[in-house]
Amino acid sequence: MTWLIYALLSAATAALVSIFGKIGLKDLDANSATAIRSVIMALFLLGVVVVQGKMTQVGEILTQRRALTFIVLSGVAGAMSWLFYFLALKVGKVSQVGPIDKFSVVIAVILAFLFLGEKISFTGVIGVILIAAGAVLVAIK
Repeated sequence: MTWLIYALLSAATAALVSIFGKIGLKDLDANSATAIRSVIMALFLLGVVVVQGKMTQVGEILTQRRALTFIVLSGVAGAMSWLFYFLALKVGKVSQVGPIDKFSVVIAVILAFLFLGEKISFTGVIGVILIAAGAVLVAIK
């Protein structure tokens, strides 16, 4: 159940990204703000790795080409996600942008099924359909 605690903390802190981001973007360029946010995140996360005493694992990751390739791809996808998210927040309402952003859950489940062979139960399918429907309903004006 540790995964659930981490997932709930992720959801709560992601919600704060929306609120703080919307407030911070007032009269600013979204891409520049995202770049500054990324630097702050990188420094924060490096600090976490240092405090945990895991800097040697960074070297290990850098030597594993396949893993590094997918980590780089994940980083590029994440950066693109942030750019688009902050652009959307700049011109849209958090109450609309947030739910549509969570449509990523639906896409992730479909991609995990197609490319990772992950199974999804019938109730899981219903849940994914409800997430998709909920995102659309909340976003509609």
